Amino acid sequence: MSNGTIPRWRSMRADRTRERTVVLNQLLLGVVSLLSALIAFSMGAIAVVEALIGGMLLVAVITGVALAVPWNRIHALWSALLPISDIFAIAILRESNPSAGFSLLWIFPAMWIAGAFGLLGLVVVNILANGVYWLTVALDPAQSLTPVVILIPMMIIAVSTTSYVAAKRASAQRSLLDAQARLLARAVERSRRQEDMVTEVLDAVDFGVIRLGASGEESVRNEAHARMQRMIATGGGEQAAYAEDGLTELSVEETPLARARRGETFDGDLVWYGRPGKGRRALSATSRALENATGERVGGIFVSRDVTAEVMALRAREDLVASVSHELRTPLTAILGYLELVLDAGDLSPSSRRGLEVAERNASRLLDIIADLLAVSVDHHGGVQLSFTPEYVKLDEIIRASIEAIIPRAMERQITLEDAGVEAVTAYVDPLRIRQVVDNVIGNAVKYNVDQGRVEVGVTADVDHAWIVVRDYGTGISAEELPRLFERFFRADAVRNTTTHGSGLGLSISRDIVRAHGGEITVQSELGGGSTFLIRLPLFEKGRRS
Repeated sequence: MSNGTIPRWRSMRADRTRERTVVLNQLLLGVVSLLSALIAFSMGAIAVVEALIGGMLLVAVITGVALAVPWNRIHALWSALLPISDIFAIAILRESNPSAGFSLLWIFPAMWIAGAFGLLGLVVVNILANGVYWLTVALDPAQSLTPVVILIPMMIIAVSTTSYVAAKRASAQRSLLDAQARLLARAVERSRRQEDMVTEVLDAVDFGVIRLGASGEESVRNEAHARMQRMIATGGGEQAAYAEDGLTELSVEETPLARARRGETFDGDLVWYGRPGKGRRALSATSRALENATGERVGGIFVSRDVTAEVMALRAREDLVASVSHELRTPLTAILGYLELVLDAGDLSPSSRRGLEVAERNASRLLDIIADLLAVSVDHHGGVQLSFTPEYVKLDEIIRASIEAIIPRAMERQITLEDAGVEAVTAYVDPLRIRQVVDNVIGNAVKYNVDQGRVEVGVTADVDHAWIVVRDYGTGISAEELPRLFERFFRADAVRNTTTHGSGLGLSISRDIVRAHGGEITVQSELGGGSTFLIRLPLFEKGRRS
């Protein structure tokens, strides 16, 4: 036996549909034939008892063969012998009394063959059954041609045709269902492969991923999350969680995962696990909402990443920057002091004075850079925040004072400072810190402007907020670099290639100051078309309004 034959035989043994069809059809014919014979005999309608007994014996033998033979293991055509044999058995039964109605039994083998063997079966069974019928009629000299005699073959033809059409339709539906079942099986297999692939990918990454349901339950989590949970766990459960400053302890409901379960969304929130000291871990957590086609929330994605090494490296850099800045500031302050003393003296030659003024300007610029470095270091070092003392102050006076201080630098390049948009506005802010922000933004507008350019400054207010606008017509910022503008130490490529100096810290510090006030600073810019900075600040103390 070839290898290609084995699957076919297995399929035949597994598919018992044909065997059930043969048995049910033959049992139905046998039962109806038996009941018909008993009724006719009890009513005394049997003329030739031997024909009745002979026909019933043949039907019984055929039924026994139907039950004994494993029809699913042999060719389907062999099963056609049963209804053909039934046709002759019914002919014998009819001979017991042609008017007893046994002719109607030919409907059963006609339906069987027409339904099981298609159009060829329909033609053959009608020829055979009607041929045998008309033969029995012709051999009976007492049989006269009546409407009933003509109606019986017509019924056989009609019923067998109906059986053929129904079987054809059922076969088409079965083929359609089989095709749909195959498509569904392929879709299930494809879905299973995709699920396995997603699982493999999620388990391969080094950050934790959790899929949350609409009510906050976890439906999917990867291996990296389990590893991080083991890493931050203690004998009694998860370690204590602390905010980004590393000192403020968070309650269970304030942890990132608990917030994500409640449906909150956030990006890159830093949380420390473990008490201050060695062995604590820093995790960066992000939560995103998932929505269906109608915009309804159906769950969320929670992503966590171990950033301990990165945070510690940043802190080490900040410690180094702070240490170096402190060491440099003291001698630099002394240098500036002595330079001022020398410049105050009146017995300097013009060339010496110019040289000392250059030295003073560069020393002042270096001191400003060191001040920025120290501010960044202090603000991001272990939770020690910059001090703020907010009060109700006039923003227009702060802005005009800043413009007045920057005018000498602007005049060197013939840059015009316009303050026509400055309105009288009072806000609840720290005047020193906001002056630092305004100086930085207006100073940048002058620094990165073109010669003979223009800077427009304005301030206005709505119901709750003050709005400071600084617009320049300078070099502008490219769309690729704009998202990084407020990053610490970031300087655009176009600026690096010029003689314009800067530390890349001013805007980062300004944004921190504005956000500490409960406001925001944004920028719109186009390369070669200038930039517009918009600063939003609160008008009133938090929780109060006048």
